[in-house]
Parts: sequence; C-alpha cells; structure tokens
Amino acid sequence: MSYDLKDVKMPVLTGRALRTFAAALDGRVTGPALVKKLMADAGVPRLAELKDLPAPLFLPLAPAPEPVPEAHAPRPRLASRLVAIFRREAAPENPPEPPGGPAPFRSAADFVAAYESGKTTPEEVAERFLAAYAELNPKLHAFIAVNPDDVRAQAAASAMRWRRGEPLGPLDGVPVAVKDELDVAGYPTTVGTAFLKEVAAEDATAVARLRAAGALIVGKANMHELGANPTGHNPHHGHAKNPYDPARDTGGSSSGPAAAVASGLVPLALGADAGGSIRVPAALTGVYGLKPTFGGVSEHGAYPICWSVAHVGPLGAGAYDVALAHRLIAGPDPADPHTASAPVPEAPDWRREDLSGLKVGVWPAWFDHAEPEVVEVARAALAQLEEAGAEVVAFELPGLDDARIAHAVTVLVEMGRSFQRTQEHWRALAPATRINLKIGQSAAGADYVAAQQVRARMVAALDEVLGRVDLIATPTTAIVAPPIPKAAEPDGISDLGTVTKLMRFIFLTNLTGHPSLSLPAGYTEAGLPVGLQLIGRAWGERTLLETARVLERSGKRRRPQAFVDLLD
Repeated sequence: MSYDLKDVKMPVLTGRALRTFAAALDGRVTGPALVKKLMADAGVPRLAELKDLPAPLFLPLAPAPEPVPEAHAPRPRLASRLVAIFRREAAPENPPEPPGGPAPFRSAADFVAAYESGKTTPEEVAERFLAAYAELNPKLHAFIAVNPDDVRAQAAASAMRWRRGEPLGPLDGVPVAVKDELDVAGYPTTVGTAFLKEVAAEDATAVARLRAAGALIVGKANMHELGANPTGHNPHHGHAKNPYDPARDTGGSSSGPAAAVASGLVPLALGADAGGSIRVPAALTGVYGLKPTFGGVSEHGAYPICWSVAHVGPLGAGAYDVALAHRLIAGPDPADPHTASAPVPEAPDWRREDLSGLKVGVWPAWFDHAEPEVVEVARAALAQLEEAGAEVVAFELPGLDDARIAHAVTVLVEMGRSFQRTQEHWRALAPATRINLKIGQSAAGADYVAAQQVRARMVAALDEVLGRVDLIATPTTAIVAPPIPKAAEPDGISDLGTVTKLMRFIFLTNLTGHPSLSLPAGYTEAGLPVGLQLIGRAWGERTLLETARVLERSGKRRRPQAFVDLLD
C-alpha cells in the first residue's frame, strides 16, 4: 500500500505578478483556460476517473454515542454544573483539580484561583489587558476590534459577582478572544474583509455559552480574509505576527486567536477550522487547538463559509483551557440541526499519568513527510507517549492524495458559493482570495459530487483504522512558522507549495469530521514551536485531551518574544 502525498512545486506570486494573474483569471477569454489549467495541476480531473466509489456523503455526521441530552441553552445553571465537574465538587472517587497553566502561560484556572484568593480582580486584569493590548497589538495584529468601555463594564460586573461569592462559572472574569468569523453582540463580523460591516445583535451560540460561564469577551481577533488560506495575511487589518518571532507567520486562518493566546493576552480564544484553521496556527505559535467532532459544536452565529467541513473550536494556553471551553460550548443547539446528536463531552481525568493500554497509530511514511527538525521534535513527543505506557502501532491509509483533492474541491466550491451573496464586492478582495474563489465558482458539479464520494470512502477507512488504535499521531504541520515575505504586503501571496506543507496532516479530518487536537510538541534549535496532532474517534475528545495532558506534564514551554503575564 503506497503513500501518495507529494510535495507541490508551484511559482510563488506576489505584488504585480499576483495582481496580474488574478486579473487574468477574471478575464472572459483568459479566465476559463487558466482555471482549467489550475484544476488540472491540482489533480481535480482525477476524481472523475475514480471507480467503485460509495454513495456521496455530504455531511460527515457521526451517530450519537449515547442518549442525546436535553438541548441546553446558554444559562448560568449549565455553567454551575460544569464548574462542579471541573473543580472541587467533582465526584469523590474522581476529584481532579483544574491544572494551572504550563509556565510561563496562565490557564483559566489560574485566573479563577487569583480571583478566589483576592490576589487580583477582574477589573485589574481588564486594565492590564487593555494596557498590554495597546503595547502588543500594533506589533502582532492579533485583534481587529476591542471596545475598552465594554471590557471594563464586563469586568466590573464580574468583580461584583466575585465579591458576592456568586461567580457565574469557571470562566468568570477570564479574558477570551473571538475570531472575527463568529458573531459577538455589539461588534461587526467582518470575516476578515473590508466590506462586511454589519454589527451583530446577539452572540453566536458558542460565544453565548462562554459568556454564560462568565467569560470576559475582550474583542474580535484577526483572521485571514474569508479564511481562504492557512496563513495570517490580511490586507485590511494587518498581517498577524507570530509572538515567538514577529518576522514569521502565525498560520491561519485563526491567526489572531493564536497570537492572542501565545502572547498571553488571553488564556483562551474561539476559532473556526475548515482546513486546519485552528490547528495550524496553534502549532506554529506553540499553543493548544481543538477541532471538535463535526456537528459537536453549534455553527449558529458563525459566518457560513464552508458548511460541510467547518468546525468551531477553542485555542488555549493549556490542555485544561481547551477542554473546559469545549465542555462549555459543545452539545445540541436547536438553532443548528447538525448538533442534534451531539453529546455534552465527558470531563477529562486530569490525574491520569499512565497511558498503558493506549494504542497510538502512526503511518511512518506520512509522519516523516516533513522537515527534518519537525520530524525530530514530533518523534521525541511520540517517545514520551511510549514512556508513559502507550503502544505505537503502525498503520496505512490508502487514498490520502484523493482525500486532499476532495477536501480542496469541497472547500473551494462551498466558499465560492457562499461568496455569491456578496459578489458585488469582488474587487475589494485580496488577489489571492479572488484566485481561490474563482476556482471554486468554476468547478463542475460532478467534481463536487465525486469529492463527497471520496469523503464517504475516507470516513469508512479512517473508522476502520481507529477501530484498531485509540488515536492517530502526526506532526500538525510539515514546516515551522514560515517567514513573512516583504513582497507579500499589501496584496498577499500565492504560494501553493507552502500551503500544502501547512495542510499536509490536517485536511483529512476536516473532510471526515473526526476530532483532532494540536498540542505543543517542543521547539527547534531556533526556538520555533512544533505541534503534534492527535486524531481520535468521533466524540473521542476526552482521550485526546487526557493524552495531551500527559505530554503537558513532561514538556517545558518557552516564553515567546512578545508576551505578557496578566496575573503578574
């Protein structure tokens, strides 16, 4: 069974060349021929030649693992129940204390402990955040909008609750950033564009559930325009910079959330992931990022870009932060029928140290298809899992390149169709974004259907592998954070070779809907973060998070160049 993913070598376009190529794609004469050539180079025609494919699967919805709980709306009662699960009121036979942040990072539990002890208050933290935001954001472009008056008002209300001994839940007064793809009441949802400016009247469901647990929503975080590439470029709000080296990319498209967490501005952020958009930036900035099981978290209030591959999920300073956020935001939502079978996630056991009996699947050819320094760090993390008792089991998974093409077709077609509603703003988009949308709007219906047939085949194939192992491990990306070319400003860059390396390990679970988590694996000699990705069974987030916590105990995190401690 052969491994068929390959490196892609394509011309890198910036500046005038990029603008000229995008304009040629728009041409009535030149456009169709160029689009046909691009599709051929990407292997799209090969999908139509595949034989014996199953019926198409248009949504990778997994069956419920247990009776579906009553749909929960955002309310303090839910948050109170969850604080009992995550903190001292847990069952006596399993009383996990929430772990503090892995130094130098602070977790949500650290903020709560500081408020409980009286060491500080949400109002003091809010002022520290606003001061740090004023200093760091011009360098990092992590946020595109922050309302100081709103931040102070939320902090004052939280401080009053703490004084009364009546916190709403495990996030009361904890700073949280939200990717500008999700609605936050009082803020416009621009999706990284210059023309989407409507102010949201209410929170997205995921945001509302965090707010119901007391979260201090500090602002809207930057993203790649329309989430069209896994980089931090944005011509309207500034290129998001990596806190470990501001001359390098954050990855994307949840670039701002990753930069905000990695710099210490927040311990927790909400992102969205249709093609690695949570996991890629999490890996490149050395934080945690969870793409949940498809249909596990409501998409209500998220801008509909790619409806069959999109996942709302958290980025956090530590394993506890993403676990807590996932526990709060997941579960059925009447406003999103795709969540009808979603269970409320199981709480991880933070005391677990022994991974005996855990089988970790590794396909060596896939795992090692990355830069040598990435493989070295990821292999060292894998060895730590073995030292904790896990067994590494080799496996193979045919058809990865077909899956890569199927994912690309799915994303581009759905993105292109989504943009039809605002087609009059075509010229306001960056050239690289227009190139992606033009390809998607030009694809044939037969290509899209064939892609969904490949999806059905890959769901079955991955389920079969995960029937033999408990989880699969890969590097998250094949490269470390790439330098930001000076020529990429302001128009962006078209660099399919780099994009392919960033997405080599992550596209699969966007297509199949399986949960996957990026965690910090270590650092290169130059001090750049490397991520390890864990892929689990549907609804198997608990296993991923407990495994991540074991690695978190044994690893050491490094302080980024651009960093602030809001509790110090």
